[in-house]
Amino acid sequence: MTQALELRSRVTAAGELHLGLEETTLSAPAPDEVVVRIEAAPINPSDLGLLLGPADLATMQAGGTADRPTLVLQIPPQRMGMMKARLDQSLPVGNEGAGTVIAAGENAQGLIGRKVGMLGGGMYASHRKLAVRDTIALPDGASAADGASMFVNPLTALAMPEVMRAEGHKGLIHTAAASNLGQMLNRIAIADGVPLVNIVRSADQAKLLRDAGATYVVDSTSADFRDELTDAVAATNATIAFDAIGGGKLTNAILHAMEAAASREPGAYSRYGSTTFKQVYIYGGLDVGPTTLDRGFGFAWSVSGFLLTPFLIKAGAAKTQELKDRVARELKTTFASHYTDTISLADALRPEVVEQYQRKATGTKYLIDPSR
Repeated sequence: MTQALELRSRVTAAGELHLGLEETTLSAPAPDEVVVRIEAAPINPSDLGLLLGPADLATMQAGGTADRPTLVLQIPPQRMGMMKARLDQSLPVGNEGAGTVIAAGENAQGLIGRKVGMLGGGMYASHRKLAVRDTIALPDGASAADGASMFVNPLTALAMPEVMRAEGHKGLIHTAAASNLGQMLNRIAIADGVPLVNIVRSADQAKLLRDAGATYVVDSTSADFRDELTDAVAATNATIAFDAIGGGKLTNAILHAMEAAASREPGAYSRYGSTTFKQVYIYGGLDVGPTTLDRGFGFAWSVSGFLLTPFLIKAGAAKTQELKDRVARELKTTFASHYTDTISLADALRPEVVEQYQRKATGTKYLIDPSR
């Protein structure tokens, strides 16, 4: 058995979010399981939904001790409706991570001492027991930090061109494109010849991507954003987009640009708009407000959500393994991740640190090292 320390999140019926470190005991691994000492786990935007939920960060109250800090936050009453399914449950946090295998079942003895990347939740912990199928052995010379982010962002970035091709589109648009994931997608697009329109939110972000070889980069803060986006869409035939922002009017602007680009093609006028089908998938929530559509882009369009896990299930085991193998091969190139800072489990519960990593700002990504 292995003693572990886990970061856990709990919502109470009284409308409070409680964060703390809890001890747990891991039983011996089954034949096809391993126990991993976790040495790196990233804080992704997708982790923050479970970690902090809809709590009001202005209400953070720190407690506990230096080694075992606690944090209590208030949840506004109007947000409690979405929390009913998780009331009074102490939930582990952290989608992915990496570390060293310290124990293994009889069918996985060859992994003892190897560094592996992992996907399966509960990664903000000192140790984790999980099935071998949820791990990937890291290439020789790769550190835990190299492998910590080898699932969520890389597989999501690889999924986008896969969906583009499967649905018959010729080019794609990506928002928040200077993000860690966006930079991976840009490298994939260059390597695989995928026409890609990158939408960013500043001139500095635009320069970053152009310096990295991106051909089409559009700054949403530009006075000519709509025209520049339409020109890029026309040049790439991009009729599918993946939007990390979610709220606001950006999805609306993308659909308008797709329609305007399609309308440049010669053909009969229709009061119902072009027949070119336009698809936007919202896969993030950097803006948690409503998504605003004015529907001035015809009738051949769809806006829907996208999540990685349903995509992988639909893609099947063989395709999923193919994508994972590519991530492992290109771990230090295409899928390299860079971090703003590395913090401990205790640090992750300090209000001043929470304020930093919850901002989800481009170019800022935090890594938890539970061994600290």
